[in-house]
Amino acid sequence: MTTMQDVATLANVSAKTVSRVYNDDPHVDPETRARVNAALESLNYVPNTIATSFRAGHTGAIGVAVPDIDDPFFASIARAVENRARLHDMAVIMTSLGNDASLESSLVESLLRRQLSGLVIAPIGTDHAYLKRWAERTPTVFVDRAPSGLTADTFVDDDHGGAWTATTHLLDRGHRRIALVGDDISISTAFNRLSGYRDALESNGIEYDDTLVVTGVLGRDQAREAMRTLLDSSAPPTALFLSNARTAMACVPELQKRGATRPAYVGFGDFPLADALCPPVTVIDQNPAELGLQAIDRILGRIENPRRRYRRRNVLGVELIERESCTLPDGAASPQ
Repeated sequence: MTTMQDVATLANVSAKTVSRVYNDDPHVDPETRARVNAALESLNYVPNTIATSFRAGHTGAIGVAVPDIDDPFFASIARAVENRARLHDMAVIMTSLGNDASLESSLVESLLRRQLSGLVIAPIGTDHAYLKRWAERTPTVFVDRAPSGLTADTFVDDDHGGAWTATTHLLDRGHRRIALVGDDISISTAFNRLSGYRDALESNGIEYDDTLVVTGVLGRDQAREAMRTLLDSSAPPTALFLSNARTAMACVPELQKRGATRPAYVGFGDFPLADALCPPVTVIDQNPAELGLQAIDRILGRIENPRRRYRRRNVLGVELIERESCTLPDGAASPQ
């Protein structure tokens, strides 16, 4: 295992100087900084974690990095991790990654420098190779979204199967012009749900129509524009598949304004008060708390048994909860 002293020897500086460079002290001479950084990269050095102290019975910390801690889905994951970690006398350090994928690596590595015992991450980026040097020493588990450029433990929902079920449910009710509204398809969950939607259409002999697909919907403004684009067109859809809970929460108020002209709709992911709205929202039900529990349990297992073999990719099932949003309002035309 590479130590800070190994880096210091290679760079011909003191260990204290290595520490100052690693912690981004602005007072280090630029030439010395460059030499130390070259040594750090050459030796693939990262600070040791406290996994060994955890095995000895001391406290540790689990990092949780999710796109938005205010999102009910990710909040449930974080809460489940925190509750389980508390039972093991471990702290949890959380961070929201936001929507700018270019910031992910700096935010996550800043978290990892806190000497974590493990990391649970729902990523926003598309390349996670930067985590390779950390994952060698810090058990790292991906939730909701699979990594790219890195082999790591992953717990995800059946996004493809859930989207296929939602779309098929609308098809079975007679709808043929079904639109999809969702997140950026560079995100694996959005891509897999689009794939499930598309496969359900094609298996029923319906040609995929990209004019019925709107992605990149993050909030009310984009939702309002998506609804206007789809529902005010010359050939509007009679049904919508809202491919994540955040999109559904943004779109439902706009749909309710349509009254008798609104389409039927299904959302992917339950959300607070979805069953109390008028009409109550049909959803593909996920279990984010279970994702969080599975993730923290895998971290604890790897800390206690570093050499044990585990299944890397784990897919959790989802189910349809049928409510009234799939029923067209009185006076609405029959689906075509």
